[in-house]
Amino acid sequence: MYIRSYKEEDAPILRDLFWNTVHTVNAVDYTMIQLDAWAPVEYDRNAWNQRFLDHTSFVVENDGHIVGFGDMDAQGYLDRLFVHKDHQNEGIGTMLCDALEALATKRVITQASITAKPFFEYRGYRYIQKQIVYVRGVAMENYWMEKIIL
Repeated sequence: MYIRSYKEEDAPILRDLFWNTVHTVNAVDYTMIQLDAWAPVEYDRNAWNQRFLDHTSFVVENDGHIVGFGDMDAQGYLDRLFVHKDHQNEGIGTMLCDALEALATKRVITQASITAKPFFEYRGYRYIQKQIVYVRGVAMENYWMEKIIL
């Protein structure tokens, strides 16, 4: 397994990984209506790619296959962190978080899903606030969390 920077040609692969992971791993904590709002079949391909280009974005490869990705903006907002549904608990999320956190100067903040909250807590992130967000008109619970970088 190794980590590398995002390339534009990764976009459709990351989109498939995202959709499959949300609809499988996050299904324990969210309803099908919520999952479909969070990761709909249709999406804006250009906007998806642009967010990766606007952020520091990494992917993890294993035997030539992308098994995870993460991205963070210049202010330390960890936007997305997803690990392939078939590669959970293999250290991929840790590898991505380590690389992204190493770039932060003061703190990293994120909006963690119900599913991801224990992962971030284990990494030393502190719960700030529970919130209800509306994605495509559907209410979803998540958590603002932060990690102070010393």
